[in-house]
Parts: sequence; C-alpha cells; structure tokens
Amino acid sequence: MRAPLFLISLSLSSVACSDEAEYAEKAGVEERAAPVPVATAEAQAFELETDRFQFAYSWPAEATAELGLAEYLQGQADRMRANLEKEADQDWEASAGQEWTPRQHSASEEWKVVADLPRFLSLSGHLATYSGGAHGMYGVTSLVWDREAERALKGIDLFNSPVALEQGLGRRLCDTLNAAREKRRGMVIEESSTEMFDQCPGVDEASVLLGSSNGKTFDRIAVYFGPYVAGPYAEGEYELDFDVTASLIDAVKPEYAEAFSVRG
Repeated sequence: MRAPLFLISLSLSSVACSDEAEYAEKAGVEERAAPVPVATAEAQAFELETDRFQFAYSWPAEATAELGLAEYLQGQADRMRANLEKEADQDWEASAGQEWTPRQHSASEEWKVVADLPRFLSLSGHLATYSGGAHGMYGVTSLVWDREAERALKGIDLFNSPVALEQGLGRRLCDTLNAAREKRRGMVIEESSTEMFDQCPGVDEASVLLGSSNGKTFDRIAVYFGPYVAGPYAEGEYELDFDVTASLIDAVKPEYAEAFSVRG
C-alpha cells in the first residue's frame, strides 16, 4: 500500500490557507499538492514529500503581486510535480519483484528577483533534480514578466536571436569564459585546442538573465552555462556578467529597445 503524502506548507502569506488540515487531508487522498494562493503580495513556497519523491517550489512576493505571473508559476509547479511523480512511479514499478529499491527522486525550483523595472520583472529560477543516478542536476533559467503584455518571456526572447546577442557581445563572451575556466582549472586555454570543454558554447546553450543597476532599465546581463555545457560536471556552472553596451542594444528587438540602456 502506498504511503500517504505529507504536505508541508511553507507559504508566507497571511492568508495562505484558511484550513490547512483540509488541504493536508486532500493531499493524502488525492495524492497531489494543495493549491497555493496566488492573489496575495507575499512570497509563496511549499514542499511535498512521499517515500518516492521530494518536491519543493517557491517564488518571491514580487511575483505573487502579478496575478498572471503567479498563475503561470503555479502551473509550472503543478507540471513539475506531476512529471516528478510519474518518473518516480515508473522507477518503483520497474523494481517490483526485484532485489533493489529505487532511490527517492527529487525536484525543486526557487525563483529569485534579478531586476524589478516599471514594465518588466526579471527572475532567475534555480532548479535542482535527482532521479537516482550518480549525482543530480542543477541549473538556472530565466523568466521576464512583461506587465504590459501580461506575458512570460525568457531573457533571450528580448533579443533578435541568440546569434545576434553573440555578435553584440563579440569577443567578450569567449574571453570572459576562458578567463573563468583558466582560474578554475589552473591552466591556460589554448585557442587551437579541439577539446570539447575548451570550445566556446553558443548563447543558444545558455540562460540569459537580465539585470539592472538603476531600477529603470536593463543595463546588465548574465550568460549562464550549466554543468556539462562549458565544462565537465565536476567543474560546475559558469555565470558570466556583462555591462550592456551599444552593440548589445543593437541586438535587442525594436519593441524592447527602450527597456535597455548602456551602463555608465
């Protein structure tokens, strides 16, 4: 018989739920997380654990204040939890009658504010997963909420294309990455090297995070390469920070150009 779910509500909202016992009972019966309210200007966070998986998801108060965004994130959380449960169940079903028991799976995502501008809210999603192998995986994703259009975008969506952004960065992208690699590895990266992890990956393999130093426009960007993209797993992730320049603004789609400025 399957063990019941235990819901641990970590919602910081003062109106998170009027009857936590009812939600817990529902989770135990229907085997799904209780809904998290999205119409309050408070941070939201919750955890769900069974003998087969652990799940956690959270977003900041700034995201909750945007009803459409909060609903979008709730949908993302529901899909992530459903996929996690499905994959964990498949492992346990495959092990039936065997002399081994699968390891507990896990998935979590924590959204943080990168920049809060009059029109846009830029977030970074910090993701971690484990499905029973030698190690888990982790990474960072980008989300930009357009308040005028009520639309969720990725950071790269504000640019004409990944190639256009690469051209706007020019040599700064590869030079900055190699400087970080050399510091981490303690050795020079030869330009003639044909080793996979000596190559410069494209922006299409990265997450592009949009930041601001003035609270009015995007004047900073970060290019994030996760494990296995710019180096082996043991080497970890690379997050490269750049000031916005005129050449970068040239790579921005015309409808978003006013949201960017050269960092002085």
